[in-house]
Amino acid sequence: MLDIQAQILARIQAADTIIIHRHVNPDPDALGAQGGLAAVLRTSYPTKTVYVVGSDPENLSWLATMQTIPDDTYRSALVIAVDTADTPRVSDARFATGAGLIKIDHHPNDDPYGELNWVVPEASSTSELIADLVAASNGQLQLTAEAARFLYAGIVGDTGRFLYDNTSPHTLQVAAELIRYDFDPTALNNRMNQITLAQGRLQGYVFDHLHITPAGAATVEIPLAVVQELGLDAGSVHAAVGTPGRLGNVVAWAIFVEQADAPYRVNLRSKGPIINELAKAHQGGGHPLAAGAKAQDRAEIDQITAELAAIVAKGTQHE
Repeated sequence: MLDIQAQILARIQAADTIIIHRHVNPDPDALGAQGGLAAVLRTSYPTKTVYVVGSDPENLSWLATMQTIPDDTYRSALVIAVDTADTPRVSDARFATGAGLIKIDHHPNDDPYGELNWVVPEASSTSELIADLVAASNGQLQLTAEAARFLYAGIVGDTGRFLYDNTSPHTLQVAAELIRYDFDPTALNNRMNQITLAQGRLQGYVFDHLHITPAGAATVEIPLAVVQELGLDAGSVHAAVGTPGRLGNVVAWAIFVEQADAPYRVNLRSKGPIINELAKAHQGGGHPLAAGAKAQDRAEIDQITAELAAIVAKGTQHE
């Protein structure tokens, strides 16, 4: 067991109350790591009280349900934030009011908050790290079918069903161990791949309005009016994030989603060129090939568009 894993396990064993947070606008890995860790701890330590908190998972409510707890629950609680790179993205600001704070994540560690940080950017997902923690505990932590389902969902989500280059031999080994447990991975995969007719129409809108440079930089803006006309919520729009990447001539892309009460949300993805530094320059961050940012107005949209085109053009020149 790694020293940091041993320290985390010791803090967990010493705590009577544990509250697990994750990031806003959760994806399957955020919910998988959160729910998987909670299921493991509830089984391994039945006398402890374990909570999962955060905003409504919206279109992923079928995967996980959040709990509502009063402020004073934090007074003596150990808080664990999973899959959240920086403090502004932690869902529910009360995470900072506990008696202790641990960060478990696989994003670049630009904001090393908490007393203990276990951050492994090479890992496919935070769900993979939770599975590793269980495996390294020498039986102190117990995996269940419920926990395995959560963790498998998180790994599948963050690897794009094992399509992305963050899928390592170890990732596949972990996934193989998880599906030994009593849940239906085929049904889970089918549920994660499922979209509504409205989401399908949104993907059609993306294809119809996509602008692609000769080098393969693609951009599209999704107006709020389009989202509202389709009857979609903010979480459901995420179904279109990977859409441009299905085109063979697209190398990297940005999707600008207009928000009702905030700047544009910018989803950045790439098949090769590094784009998380671009995200950091625009109030965001993330993985080298998958990141998010914000655009305050049309001028910043144009700026990000130009910068993405330059990154892709530079990358193709070196091929």
